[in-house]
Amino acid sequence: MSKNIEKFIEYISKEKGYSLLTQKAYQGDLCDFESFCTQMQFVLEDVTYDIVRAWIVRLSQKGYNNRSINRKVTSLRSFYKWMQHLGLITINPLQLHRSLKVEKKLHLPFSREEVAKVRSLIEQNKDFSAFRDLLVVDLLYTLGIRRAELIALEMKDLNLDTKQVKVLGKGGKSRYVPMLPSLEKTLKSYIEHRQSLLGCNKVEGPLLLQDNGNKINEMFVYRLINSYFSVVTTKEKKSPHVLRHSFASHLIEAGADINSVKELLGHESLSTTQIYTRVNLQELKNVYQSAHPRGDKKK
Repeated sequence: MSKNIEKFIEYISKEKGYSLLTQKAYQGDLCDFESFCTQMQFVLEDVTYDIVRAWIVRLSQKGYNNRSINRKVTSLRSFYKWMQHLGLITINPLQLHRSLKVEKKLHLPFSREEVAKVRSLIEQNKDFSAFRDLLVVDLLYTLGIRRAELIALEMKDLNLDTKQVKVLGKGGKSRYVPMLPSLEKTLKSYIEHRQSLLGCNKVEGPLLLQDNGNKINEMFVYRLINSYFSVVTTKEKKSPHVLRHSFASHLIEAGADINSVKELLGHESLSTTQIYTRVNLQELKNVYQSAHPRGDKKK
């Protein structure tokens, strides 16, 4: 791996505040492209758009779909934008690149009933794992936070007096999200069991811990959500991000102002938030198709 790639990964980690998962993805994409350039006898600083296009063709031949290719090219675009900013190159080889067309796929959110069923399923147990798992579900669903934001939560980010949670978002930007009474109750129960696990009244460090006392990680959270929701739903996608979808969709469905939802989610652009209005429209279409006498019951 070249020195410039190492410095870029350090940049997105320390200055941009990207999650460890995102850092690994960027590093993998850039190292893959660097390897391709070496085969073509080019160094990263001398790359032209023709080389980029040849790489895209190679990815397609390997079976990558357009969505995956676009994600990899995004890594490349950011890297060359950074190099241009530092004066390491004069022209960004991707400045005229247009993303490949992809079919927009909207993953349906979990229903309120599905979330309630998962909570009931977890509440059947009364050990540390159950209290922790319930808190993970409640934090994702009642705050609408990202998986990386969940993992980054510290004990000091909780303010039970003002009923707020401080969330560290993308780019190191913080926002405060209101704490519902149900979340406050779950939090207090978990904190009691957290203290028992640690053997002391420790009020610092990571909020969410594994059974061995170590901080939770990305894969731990994904497996937790996927395993519980696989029991209660047949929806294709069962991930932490779907709970974030559910948070936003249920708020908009209940009449919440979209700008308020945007602030709660930590979105920079309103257009990003507007996807949830389309999700609700898709749900409405599904209900219409299945309920109307002339509808297609197979949909």
